[in-house]
Amino acid sequence: MRTLPIVQIKTTPSVLHIDADLGQQSIRQPKAELQMSTTPAKFIVESHPIKLDVDQSKAFAAYTGGSMFEMNSRIYSGFQQQFLRNMAERVEQGNQLAAIHRPGNTIANIVGTNWQAKPFPETRAPASYDNVDIRIETRAPDVRFESAVSNLNVIVNRPEIEYQRGKLDIYVKQYASIQFTPPAIDMGL
Repeated sequence: MRTLPIVQIKTTPSVLHIDADLGQQSIRQPKAELQMSTTPAKFIVESHPIKLDVDQSKAFAAYTGGSMFEMNSRIYSGFQQQFLRNMAERVEQGNQLAAIHRPGNTIANIVGTNWQAKPFPETRAPASYDNVDIRIETRAPDVRFESAVSNLNVIVNRPEIEYQRGKLDIYVKQYASIQFTPPAIDMGL
């Protein structure tokens, strides 16, 4: 019996090679910048000086007589008053002399009491505890308040996003092939 020759077929499949790496993504966001400035509060108190006015002119007039004009006016008015008093005394003495018929109204009694000298008019002002005038002027202080002011400025930084692609290599590692091997033919028949 005879056998049929067999053709041998040999196939190799194709082999694909895929090399893939993942991509890398990085996200970074710098911190926000905060700028803050504050103007401090002000409390301002402005005080005014106290005015003290002491008038001692009446006291000096009582001690020394004051100015020349004041002393002369006091002497002049003193002489007027003295003249009027002297005149009144003389009128009284004349009235007493007119009534000489009354007992005790003798010339010796009337004129004998007029032997003392009259005082010179006072050149000084009268002394008193109220001769010094004191005036005090005060003013309330000026008070101002300026409140504090705060300024706040925020600068937000955007996020920084970076992406690096991964690699993707696709190639044929082995190509598909078909190989036919014919049977050996015996020619000797």
